[in-house]
Amino acid sequence: MNLNYKTKRPTKEEQRIAMESYNALDAILEELKSPNAEIFVEETQEKIEIPLSALKLLVKILKVTGEGKPISIVPIETEMTTQAAAELLGCSRPHFVKLLETGEINFVKIGKHRRVMLEDVVKYRNRRKSEQKKIMGKIMQSDEDQGLYDS
Repeated sequence: MNLNYKTKRPTKEEQRIAMESYNALDAILEELKSPNAEIFVEETQEKIEIPLSALKLLVKILKVTGEGKPISIVPIETEMTTQAAAELLGCSRPHFVKLLETGEINFVKIGKHRRVMLEDVVKYRNRRKSEQKKIMGKIMQSDEDQGLYDS
Protein backbone atom coordinates (compact mmCIF):
# COMPACT_ATOMS: atom_id res chain seq x y z
CA MET A 1 0.00 0.00 0.00
CA ASN A 2 1.37 3.39 -0.96
CA LEU A 3 0.39 6.22 1.36
CA ASN A 4 2.33 8.82 -0.63
CA TYR A 5 -0.34 9.48 -3.24
CA LYS A 6 -1.37 13.03 -3.99
CA THR A 7 -4.81 14.29 -3.06
CA LYS A 8 -6.09 17.59 -4.34
CA ARG A 9 -7.93 20.20 -2.36
CA PRO A 10 -11.52 20.65 -3.52
CA THR A 11 -12.24 23.72 -5.61
CA LYS A 12 -14.48 26.48 -4.24
CA GLU A 13 -17.33 25.19 -6.43
CA GLU A 14 -16.82 21.61 -5.17
CA GLN A 15 -16.80 22.92 -1.59
CA ARG A 16 -20.06 24.81 -2.14
CA ILE A 17 -21.81 21.81 -3.70
CA ALA A 18 -20.44 19.44 -1.05
CA MET A 19 -21.70 21.67 1.77
CA GLU A 20 -25.15 21.99 0.19
CA SER A 21 -25.29 18.20 -0.28
CA TYR A 22 -24.06 17.65 3.26
CA ASN A 23 -26.76 19.90 4.73
CA ALA A 24 -29.51 18.17 2.73
CA LEU A 25 -28.34 14.60 3.42
CA ASP A 26 -27.60 15.22 7.08
CA ALA A 27 -31.18 16.41 7.63
CA ILE A 28 -32.57 13.40 5.75
CA LEU A 29 -30.46 10.90 7.72
CA GLU A 30 -32.38 11.77 10.88
CA GLU A 31 -35.60 10.54 9.28
CA LEU A 32 -34.32 7.24 7.86
CA LYS A 33 -35.30 4.11 9.79
CA SER A 34 -34.38 1.20 7.48
CA PRO A 35 -30.85 -0.25 7.23
CA ASN A 36 -30.67 0.72 3.54
CA ALA A 37 -31.46 3.85 1.57
CA GLU A 38 -32.50 4.27 -2.03
CA ILE A 39 -30.85 7.03 -4.06
CA PHE A 40 -32.33 8.30 -7.33
CA VAL A 41 -29.87 9.44 -10.00
CA GLU A 42 -31.79 11.94 -12.09
CA GLU A 43 -29.39 11.95 -15.05
CA THR A 44 -29.71 8.20 -15.69
CA GLN A 45 -33.14 7.73 -14.11
CA GLU A 46 -31.74 4.91 -11.97
CA LYS A 47 -32.49 4.01 -8.39
CA ILE A 48 -29.61 2.62 -6.36
CA GLU A 49 -29.95 0.96 -2.96
CA ILE A 50 -27.04 1.57 -0.61
CA PRO A 51 -26.42 0.61 3.01
CA LEU A 52 -27.26 3.33 5.52
CA SER A 53 -23.72 3.02 6.94
CA ALA A 54 -22.29 3.91 3.51
CA LEU A 55 -24.64 6.90 3.26
CA LYS A 56 -23.47 8.11 6.68
CA LEU A 57 -19.86 7.83 5.49
CA LEU A 58 -20.76 9.83 2.39
CA VAL A 59 -22.23 12.56 4.62
CA LYS A 60 -18.95 12.75 6.55
CA ILE A 61 -16.99 12.95 3.28
CA LEU A 62 -19.22 15.77 2.05
CA LYS A 63 -18.74 17.71 5.29
CA VAL A 64 -14.94 17.47 5.10
CA THR A 65 -14.95 18.32 1.39
CA GLY A 66 -17.21 21.30 2.10
CA GLU A 67 -14.62 22.51 4.61
CA GLY A 68 -12.05 22.50 1.80
CA LYS A 69 -9.99 19.62 3.13
CA PRO A 70 -8.67 16.88 0.85
CA ILE A 71 -9.80 13.39 1.83
CA SER A 72 -8.80 9.82 1.13
CA ILE A 73 -10.32 6.52 2.17
CA VAL A 74 -8.29 3.51 3.24
CA PRO A 75 -9.85 0.27 4.49
CA ILE A 76 -9.25 -0.21 8.24
CA GLU A 77 -7.96 -3.75 7.74
CA THR A 78 -5.22 -2.62 5.37
CA GLU A 79 -1.92 -4.39 5.91
CA MET A 80 1.15 -2.14 5.88
CA THR A 81 4.89 -2.48 5.57
CA THR A 82 7.04 -1.18 8.41
CA GLN A 83 8.27 1.63 6.15
CA ALA A 84 4.74 2.82 5.30
CA ALA A 85 3.70 2.62 8.97
CA ALA A 86 6.79 4.54 10.08
CA GLU A 87 5.99 7.27 7.53
CA LEU A 88 2.42 7.44 8.84
CA LEU A 89 3.72 7.96 12.39
CA GLY A 90 6.49 10.32 11.27
CA CYS A 91 9.31 8.24 12.71
CA SER A 92 12.19 6.20 11.33
CA ARG A 93 11.71 2.60 10.27
CA PRO A 94 14.26 1.34 12.85
CA HIS A 95 12.37 3.17 15.61
CA PHE A 96 9.10 1.69 14.37
CA VAL A 97 10.60 -1.81 14.38
CA LYS A 98 11.62 -1.25 18.03
CA LEU A 99 7.98 -0.39 18.81
CA LEU A 100 6.96 -3.69 17.24
CA GLU A 101 9.61 -5.72 19.01
CA THR A 102 8.72 -4.24 22.42
CA GLY A 103 5.05 -5.12 21.91
CA GLU A 104 3.75 -1.55 21.58
CA ILE A 105 2.09 -2.45 18.25
CA ASN A 106 0.89 -5.86 17.08
CA PHE A 107 2.46 -7.35 13.95
CA VAL A 108 2.85 -10.57 12.02
CA LYS A 109 5.97 -11.85 10.40
CA ILE A 110 5.80 -13.18 6.86
CA GLY A 111 9.18 -14.76 6.22
CA LYS A 112 11.65 -12.06 7.19
CA HIS A 113 9.15 -9.24 6.71
CA ARG A 114 6.98 -7.67 9.39
CA ARG A 115 3.46 -6.54 8.52
CA VAL A 116 1.16 -4.39 10.63
CA MET A 117 -2.48 -3.50 10.34
CA LEU A 118 -3.36 0.14 9.71
CA GLU A 119 -5.91 -0.09 12.51
CA ASP A 120 -3.19 -1.04 15.03
CA VAL A 121 -0.92 1.80 13.92
CA VAL A 122 -3.78 4.33 14.20
CA LYS A 123 -4.71 3.00 17.67
CA TYR A 124 -1.08 3.41 18.78
CA ARG A 125 -0.95 6.96 17.38
CA ASN A 126 -4.21 7.91 19.12
CA ARG A 127 -3.03 6.37 22.39
CA ARG A 128 0.24 8.35 22.21
CA LYS A 129 -1.60 11.61 21.43
CA SER A 130 -3.89 11.06 24.41
CA GLU A 131 -0.89 10.41 26.68
CA GLN A 132 0.85 13.54 25.36
CA LYS A 133 -2.23 15.68 26.08
CA LYS A 134 -2.38 14.37 29.66
CA ILE A 135 1.31 15.10 30.21
CA MET A 136 1.01 18.60 28.72
CA GLY A 137 -1.97 19.27 30.98
CA LYS A 138 0.05 18.23 34.04
CA ILE A 139 2.98 20.42 32.97
CA MET A 140 0.71 23.41 32.41
CA GLN A 141 -1.00 22.86 35.76
CA SER A 142 2.38 22.62 37.49
CA ASP A 143 3.55 25.85 35.83
CA GLU A 144 0.32 27.58 36.84
CA ASP A 145 0.65 26.35 40.43
CA GLN A 146 4.16 27.80 40.54
CA GLY A 147 2.89 31.15 39.28
CA LEU A 148 4.69 31.00 35.95
CA TYR A 149 1.62 32.23 34.02
CA ASP A 150 0.38 35.80 34.11
CA SER A 151 -3.28 36.30 35.00
